[in-house]
Amino acid sequence: MTTRVLLTTCSFQDTPGPHHELLISQGYDVIRARGPLSEAKMLDLAGEFDAFLCGDDAITRAVLEKSAPRLKVISKYGIGLDKIDLATTKEMNIPVMFTPGVNHTTVAEHTFCLLLALLKNLIPSVDATRRGEWLRLTGHELYAKKIGVIGLGRIGQEVIIRAKAFGMEVHGYGHFWPDSFCEQHNVIRHESINSIFSACDIISPHTKLSADSRHLINRERLALLPDGAVIVNTGRGELADAAAILEALDSGRLAGYATDVMEQEPPATDDPLLRHPKAIVTAHVGSRTYESVPRQALKALNNLVNFLNGSGDVFCANGVVPSAE
Repeated sequence: MTTRVLLTTCSFQDTPGPHHELLISQGYDVIRARGPLSEAKMLDLAGEFDAFLCGDDAITRAVLEKSAPRLKVISKYGIGLDKIDLATTKEMNIPVMFTPGVNHTTVAEHTFCLLLALLKNLIPSVDATRRGEWLRLTGHELYAKKIGVIGLGRIGQEVIIRAKAFGMEVHGYGHFWPDSFCEQHNVIRHESINSIFSACDIISPHTKLSADSRHLINRERLALLPDGAVIVNTGRGELADAAAILEALDSGRLAGYATDVMEQEPPATDDPLLRHPKAIVTAHVGSRTYESVPRQALKALNNLVNFLNGSGDVFCANGVVPSAE
């Protein structure tokens, strides 16, 4: 029987590169959908596939149970696994693959794209000139500003490298602390997350989403920020309490919020954050470049192909690597 694959990641589908040729060469029966898919949409599709090549689709216990016993493997395009019920995949002996180490450069670049746009008033300035106006707003420099990086994995480290190039004072907080890197880049260590909020002009979270990190940006911590502070979020939408962000923007407690991620994606068209004058929202495109997408897509696809063929390297996230047979 031909291997049937559900492909949902839009970046994989929309961006040219060698991953398309590799996928075609495998002879799979590929069913394409435009993710991220809700649990309801996944349940509509589940049950007839040997593999998922997915993005941020809701792969819940109900989806996994309906997918059994045919589903052999889940290959995630990307590194965020919070939309997948990992505990159930381990219980059901379904390996979950992922793609570490492929998008840290482009996400770090997008972090500074958003940060510069926010501090330099880029959006209102460009909007004005497009209307034929000559609006001269006063912005801020990055130089000597204190940036608090939460999470010092690959992306966090790339953000720190760029922050130092701008002459910023870098503060860090995280359970993982790369000693030699932090010493080399003079990162000031904080022992508590509240401390970093109190000290920094800019907060940039790059930690994985978990029960502990959900809404780590909340009313209480926003109240700790110095006057004029801003937040840039290219991690996960759920790291920030959107209602608290809106309140802080409206009150002036927070001078600006720039994000590439939302709790609901795509967000409701009437979400007030989308049109807030102190906010910049991009459509989860931080890792979507012509350079990064083929890297991620090839890694995700090689994980899938190598697993199904029973040979070659795979990057497994849940510790389950049984035979594909």
